[in-house]
Amino acid sequence: MLNRIAIAAATVVLTAPLAMAGPIDSACVRSDRARGNAPLCGCIQQVANQTLSRSDQRRAASFFQDPHRAQEVRMSKSDSDNAFWARYKRFTSAAEAYCR
Repeated sequence: MLNRIAIAAATVVLTAPLAMAGPIDSACVRSDRARGNAPLCGCIQQVANQTLSRSDQRRAASFFQDPHRAQEVRMSKSDSDNAFWARYKRFTSAAEAYCR
């Protein structure tokens, strides 16, 4: 039992820096809304890694700097924008539930 706990702790320590480095994390840390809350931004990035492609992550990260862009995508009639928005909504719901 103790070995399992030690292995689990080592896994978290070794993978945490990798999980946090990403476009969502970088944009989040720089945003006014997050106010440099690195643990929250890292958590959101971990959810992004599980739910969004790297391309979708870069696109979603742009919303931190330009929130109006998110509104434009949401209101778009484009099939590709609608498909992205569906993936983005699943990501935001998962991030909200997981990172509370």
